[in-house]
This record gives sequence, C-alpha cells and structure tokens, in this order.
Amino acid sequence: MLLCIDVGNTNITLGVFDGKKLLGTFRLTTKIERTSDEYGIAFREIFECNGIDSDSIRHAIIASVVPKGMYSLTSGLYKYFNVKPVVVGPGTKTGMRIATPFPEQIGADRIVDCVGGYEIYGEGGPVLVVDFGTATTYDLVDDKGAYISGVTAPGIRLSANALWNGAAKLPEIEIKKPDTILAGETVSSMQAGLVFGQIGQTEYIVKNMIKESGFENVKVVATGGLGKIIFPETDILEIYDQELTLQGMRIVFERQKKRR
Repeated sequence: MLLCIDVGNTNITLGVFDGKKLLGTFRLTTKIERTSDEYGIAFREIFECNGIDSDSIRHAIIASVVPKGMYSLTSGLYKYFNVKPVVVGPGTKTGMRIATPFPEQIGADRIVDCVGGYEIYGEGGPVLVVDFGTATTYDLVDDKGAYISGVTAPGIRLSANALWNGAAKLPEIEIKKPDTILAGETVSSMQAGLVFGQIGQTEYIVKNMIKESGFENVKVVATGGLGKIIFPETDILEIYDQELTLQGMRIVFERQKKRR
C-alpha cells in the first residue's frame, strides 16, 4: 500500500491507497512540532484505529510546503514503517513540464494538484486547478500537459484571521455562507464579505486567466477543504474533488516507480 502525505500550512493530510483505491484520509495539525517518534506513533495509531494494517504500507510520497519538520517526518516513516519516502520537489520526475521562468518556485502541492487535474479530468485539453487552502491558488495547464501559469491569493481562512486579528472589535466567526448578502449584523456581514468576496475573486481570476491564455474548452477543477463552500455557488467551477492532491501524488509516485 502507498501512503501519501500532503503537508500544508494548516493541516497534514494523509491518504492511504491500495492500488488506485483510496482507503481513507486523515488529518493532523501542521503547526504542532513533532519528533520522529511522535509522527510514527501517531500515524500507526490513526491507521490501526481505522482498520488499516500499518505493516502493509510499503511506500510513501510527500508533498510539502513547510520545510520545517521534514527531517522528523521522513525519519518517522523510516523508523516506524521502514519506508524511505519520495519527496516531491525540484528534480522529481512528475511527468509535467513546468514552463515558467523559475520552475523551482512552484510549490509541490500545486504540481501534484495539476498532475491530478490534467490526468483525471483534462481529457487531453487545458485544465485550470483552483485549490482553496490557506492560500487560494489558480494553476493553468495547457493542452500538452505543461504548467504555464499560476495566481496566488489569500485563502478564506487567512482573510478571516486577518479580519479578527487586525480589527479589535471583530470576533472570530464560523466560515460559512450567510442566508443573504444583505447582512444586518457583524457576524453575517463578515461571513458575507469572506464567502461572497471569495466567489467574486474566483470568478474574476478564472475568467481572465482563460481569456488571456486564449485557450478554449478549459476544464476548471476545484479542490481544497474550503472549496466545498464555494463550489455550489458559482458555475465557473465545473468539478470539485477534495482528494485531488492525494490522487496527484499517487500518479506521481507511479511514474517514479516506472522510472526505477
């Protein structure tokens, strides 16, 4: 079995695959510092509690945007699973050409998102992947499967944190779509600004990326935990796949195996 580990700024997401079948996904908080033992024990306990045999995990792949803690994470995998993970980064043969001036600056999470989006949903045509995470990212892949452009914007939760940390009288709120944009009090007014603002941003950026690229029939695929709030509210997003990053990692790992 294959363990895929997506290390984001907010959460560490684990996905266990048996072949192409995703057996389960699990989340840990990124900001807690852990030793290699803590990583190894936490992973094994999570898997055992969910009926997954830890000893059946033979391979692992990591896509991380948080360099701190990588040594402990990789050491924990080796110590508790006897696995040396593939770490997605510069030099990794992902099968996707990065056609930008500074390819080493493109985050591993964005690359595997695009690999998943193009291979699963692209059907040989251009794909635009929108990932609603800590940042909201917009990444465009051409019809030949090359990454050509990306836009980075503050994510919904990051914007919310800026509101309640930067304005003394604004409270912490639940991020959800309010009943109406015509808010009558503080909480719903913040929710309206965050959610409807993200919808407007998404529609404007996607439309203009497609327009300026000159591509036709661009498949727009959304992912990321907060994407489930935005996806039902706009026709600009065609597909929502919460597991797209993990699926992209699985595809990248399979390509690594073929090259060995």
